[in-house]
Amino acid sequence: MGPEDSGALALSVGDVVSGPRTVVHLTTTDMSLDWLLGPQLVAFAAAGYRVVGMSAPGPHVEHLRSLGIEHVALDGLTRSNRIGGDLRALAQIIAALRRLRPDILHTHNPKPGVLGRLAGWLTRVPLVVNTQHGLYAQPTDRRRRRWPVYAVERIAAAFGDVELVQNPEDVDTLVHRLHVPVRKVRWLGNGIDLARFDPATVTAEERASVRAQWGIAADEIVVGTVGRLVAEKGLIELFQAAHQWAGHRPAIRLVVVGPEDEAKRDALGHGSIESARADGVVFTGERRDMPRCYAAMDLFVTASWREGFPRAAMEAAAMGLATVASDIRGNRQVVDDGVTGTLVAVRDADALARAVVDLADDAARRQRLAGQARDLAVRSFDQATVIERTLAAYASAG
Repeated sequence: MGPEDSGALALSVGDVVSGPRTVVHLTTTDMSLDWLLGPQLVAFAAAGYRVVGMSAPGPHVEHLRSLGIEHVALDGLTRSNRIGGDLRALAQIIAALRRLRPDILHTHNPKPGVLGRLAGWLTRVPLVVNTQHGLYAQPTDRRRRRWPVYAVERIAAAFGDVELVQNPEDVDTLVHRLHVPVRKVRWLGNGIDLARFDPATVTAEERASVRAQWGIAADEIVVGTVGRLVAEKGLIELFQAAHQWAGHRPAIRLVVVGPEDEAKRDALGHGSIESARADGVVFTGERRDMPRCYAAMDLFVTASWREGFPRAAMEAAAMGLATVASDIRGNRQVVDDGVTGTLVAVRDADALARAVVDLADDAARRQRLAGQARDLAVRSFDQATVIERTLAAYASAG
């Protein structure tokens, strides 16, 4: 079974007349439903809900269905900023909701969060929930970037019932800057599957095998990062840092795990990637064996300009890796500076290079921070807590 045909709404009204309460999760892409929300969707189904994913069609639909998650494809839902396209997507969301008649609509990502909350209100969905994975603007951003985002979010919040917020800094922004009613705002946090991301599940032979695939020698220090190949992930600064530590002994190798994303305006150009390769940077492309990838690393780094509550950094911590991270909202909630890793100024390649080299040269400190990172992950990053808080929000629908 492959992805649905473009624009197909495969579910009929007759499917939803009776049975368990229906919750629809709306995202931009099927990848978000699968990789970002997959374990949660399965847990909601196990709790007795009929769970339907709604997004643009794509290659992840088949896996979602294998998990027992139904899917409705909306070909109008894209990442473009064209008004005509957004209006088309809004019309498709409204049509789908009218056909499904869900008890709960749960929206994610900036565009579905805005369009979905409006559509949920227009179609009188009993409970409209939105997860703030990270406000697309921060208090430190320039006013001309910050206030349009804040205005749209404040308007959209008026059409929803519950705002589940991953980052505590965004809770403060929503309540005190945007004046979203405090009764609507609930802190959610973020979590991962700690049973999957456990260093004990990967053998030394598997670690060696992955490093060999990457062309990494046994005595080299692997500094890994995970994310789409876009500038916002701080990759240009990381490449500049890698250029600085070229020739260091022991050798330090940067490994970038993640796909290209040509649809994004800040997608990395071919020249940037090839220049980084010349400095020894390894690009693995998209990988599905992430625990093995983390186990092959000696240190994790994330240089992002913007994060909500970064999943990759949580996974790295759970796998027992110290982290060098840009000092931004999101990273601050995952990396305890001096305890589980090092925070450095955002967009500062020199600071990144220094922090990485310091930890590469101090194996004992690196191991101490790594152990403390695993402890923090076990205490604070369990997805079971996120699932429980979400189900509590659903229960408010009566």
